[in-house]
Amino acid sequence: MNNELDKWEREQGVEFLRNIGIRDNQTVLDFGARVGRYSIPTAIAVGKKGLVYSIDKDQEALNRLKQKAISLNLENIKIIKNSGEVKFKLKDKSVDAVLLYDVLHYMNNATRKTLYTQTHRVLKSNGLLSVYPKHVLDDNPLDELKEFSLDDVKQEVQESSFTFEEKYCGTISHDDGLNWGCVLNFRK
Repeated sequence: MNNELDKWEREQGVEFLRNIGIRDNQTVLDFGARVGRYSIPTAIAVGKKGLVYSIDKDQEALNRLKQKAISLNLENIKIIKNSGEVKFKLKDKSVDAVLLYDVLHYMNNATRKTLYTQTHRVLKSNGLLSVYPKHVLDDNPLDELKEFSLDDVKQEVQESSFTFEEKYCGTISHDDGLNWGCVLNFRK
């Protein structure tokens, strides 16, 4: 990994996540965690008494996340491999926040609706849903979201019983680099 991404994960990413509402002692679900670009700074942001569920279908990526967590002495990340399904094997109302960062473009409309339903189920009352809708019309259009604007994503999530709270923009990790991006925050 390069030094710029290392620094983002340990410093700027932690600040970015705190600015969107991630706090000490929270339980956070990072869906589509891959190698932990958001799980690592989230684990630092929630502290030792917090917990991060990192869910992904790619075992190799999860192995890299595990090694990175070990090297940083982060014991508050629970890695969960799934088969790509969007059903979370977590209790109802058991998490404070869910991160859906750079994953929506892989899903069709019906799958995204299932994802929002599952997210709503596991979030506590007033829980935070933070969405980074990369690859929409406004940001390198691709796959299922190539015809969507940020406003379209906002409307889609609101139709799934979430209340829009704010749009927050800043430097964010994407793949193996950093770029300017905006997340949309919602409340249950």
